[in-house]
Amino acid sequence: MHIKKLLVLLLFLLSTNAFTQRKFAQLDQILPDPNTYRTASGSPGKDYWQQQADYNINIKLDETNHIIYGEEVITYTNNSPDVLSYLWIQLDQNVRAKDSDTHALRTSSISDKQSTTSLENFEKTFDGGFKLEYVKDGQDNNLQFTIVKTMMRVDLPTSLKPNSKQILKIKWHYNINNTREIGGRSGYEHFDDDNNDVYCIAQFYPRMCVYNDIEGWQNKQFLGRGEFTVGFGDFKVSITVPDDYLVAASGELTNSKDVLTHLQQKRLQEAKSEFEQPIEIATLEEANERIKSKSKRSKTWNFEAKNVRDFAFAASRRFIWDALNTKLPNGKTAMAMSMWVKEGDCLWSKFSTKAVAHTLKWYSHYTIDYPYPVAWSIDGNMGMEYPMICFNHGRCEDDGTYDARMKYSHIGVIIHEVGHNFFPMIINSDERQWTWMDEGLNTFVQYLTEQQWERNYPSRRGPAQLITEYMAGDQSKIAPIMTNSESIFQFGNNAYFKPATALNILRETILGRELFDYAFKEYATKWAFKQPYPADFFRTMEEASGVDLDWFWRGWFYTTEPVDISLIETKHFKINPLNPEEKFEILTEEKSSEPINISTIRNNNEILKTYNEIDTTINDFYTTFDENKPNYLDKEKYQEEIKNFDNTDSTIIQENKNYYQLSFENLGGLPMPIILQFKYQDGTDTIYRIPAEIWRFDDTIVTKVFPTDKEVKEIILDPFLETADIDRSNNYYPRREEKSRFEIFKAKQEKTRNPMQIENDRKSNSRT
Repeated sequence: MHIKKLLVLLLFLLSTNAFTQRKFAQLDQILPDPNTYRTASGSPGKDYWQQQADYNINIKLDETNHIIYGEEVITYTNNSPDVLSYLWIQLDQNVRAKDSDTHALRTSSISDKQSTTSLENFEKTFDGGFKLEYVKDGQDNNLQFTIVKTMMRVDLPTSLKPNSKQILKIKWHYNINNTREIGGRSGYEHFDDDNNDVYCIAQFYPRMCVYNDIEGWQNKQFLGRGEFTVGFGDFKVSITVPDDYLVAASGELTNSKDVLTHLQQKRLQEAKSEFEQPIEIATLEEANERIKSKSKRSKTWNFEAKNVRDFAFAASRRFIWDALNTKLPNGKTAMAMSMWVKEGDCLWSKFSTKAVAHTLKWYSHYTIDYPYPVAWSIDGNMGMEYPMICFNHGRCEDDGTYDARMKYSHIGVIIHEVGHNFFPMIINSDERQWTWMDEGLNTFVQYLTEQQWERNYPSRRGPAQLITEYMAGDQSKIAPIMTNSESIFQFGNNAYFKPATALNILRETILGRELFDYAFKEYATKWAFKQPYPADFFRTMEEASGVDLDWFWRGWFYTTEPVDISLIETKHFKINPLNPEEKFEILTEEKSSEPINISTIRNNNEILKTYNEIDTTINDFYTTFDENKPNYLDKEKYQEEIKNFDNTDSTIIQENKNYYQLSFENLGGLPMPIILQFKYQDGTDTIYRIPAEIWRFDDTIVTKVFPTDKEVKEIILDPFLETADIDRSNNYYPRREEKSRFEIFKAKQEKTRNPMQIENDRKSNSRT
């Protein structure tokens, strides 16, 4: 052969081999090189460092004009090896300024019919953003600063050397946004009935940007979606509010005798020894009295929070308050508490604080023990999280009932937002850059915790089959998980749903629960109160489990390829008793049954008692409402008679095995394990689990032979819905017809009564 043709052929063969193995290539060229700050094992290195920012803040809430007035002293410690000539500070409230990029970047259009409210939204009239009065150093000298939209650079007259501190003094005020009119992650909600407000206040103070070994200064602008990247510090915060307000905040209340009544103090003390049922600290009746009185005097609440990355608070005279002490796995306790308004009493009084306690217990089980003294759930009619406090939703119908969707949405958002105490408030990921590291990991543990709450809890995210519609969608509108927060298509699916599903698949199918849980807990332990990045998570999970997962991270996190493995051909062979050299026969196709998710099967065996089985007081109408269990088809018993033959193959002939040659095609592109269920004619079955590495040499089509003692009635690919296969119609031998249902409905429908209302009516009618 000519040398040139030989080289071309060789290059072709090499490129073909690289093409087929690219999905199993190592991530070395993608992940940053390990160093003394972050090791190859995924651990913080011997030279790991992070900055410290301590805050002393005084806040005054003007409820008449809806204004926050604040003064703060920041003590910034430079633990880095670098000399800093300037400091960057976040001004998150500037996202609501009239010249904010958030307004400019938001697309808009006018339709043939336009409401007056939407027309008003085209013109931004709210005067948002920080109004800075001064920025000074520790000696009260004015400092030069430059505001760049939601960021501020403070120029230092003398560079800040390593192991040195810089004092900053800042005074400001800003107008608080109405969340019903403008939205936002914090603000106030107004109630027309009694002309009162509920304040859920966050991002209310200028706070230090993160400076670290990965990003340098993380001063990427806040556009509203990518959440907050902040470092750890100690907080002392004084909050002055009207005299009849109740206040909840990050940290511990240090002057309870000054701000609580004697009765409230007594009830709170009782709650510290109660571990079963919440104790009311401030009742509905007392809230109604405060609403009527509407004091004009003021009172200052003092809070301290140590080693936290942020601070938030809530304040209102409308609040109802209860508390329950929670035992953690390490034997310590933390107070689970809630404040809510009367419009949500039917839900909050029954579920909220118990959901907080439940979350602390199970997140501690799967990660690290909750380290803080308190965890709050606040009725802010939203979903947002901060250290030790979160703002949640859940409101009742006018008659005090609720539907199932509201119940589980209420419990789910509390578990999710309280869970954020762990991701990212303790395991402190960079939210501005990588949303999935807090939302995705948190949504995954939320799923585990929901399943511990109530058997067959209707979790929205976690099980693999629930992600298939998204993964099968328009690829031009899907971004890889490893996409910056501000550039993600379909934010919820990408940052919450897909990573949570990926981790559940990793736990159930790739590693198994024991290996996964050990590695995941190791990651949480290593990076508690530190700032991990994706490579740290990937490396820790591999290092602690002892399994090479580069193919998994590459497929699930770096691409948008879906899972679609097709069982394209099935051949059934048997040795002919009359002639051992004859070819095999092909079996006929038969019908199959519906599968059950692997998590459900294991949870039924491993969860001894769910929360509602231990504490029946949280059971209600929906606990057993509309439960369905999948039914399997009756299986006919079949056994073929074994014949004896006197020849050298007598043993094989006597076994009379069946040989099934199966061919699979990877239509979706994302390699996954091949999980098979062989259902036999006699009603028994066998599960085969083939690792994803079967695709490493040919990622398009693979063939494998399975010897069995019995004849197969049906073969099911992905029988327990483990892999997020987007097209199950090609997962059966023989092929199965998948049915869909549709509903006929009227274009305009009146609001239907929820099942609880219908049941209440029935009981009322039966009594009369």
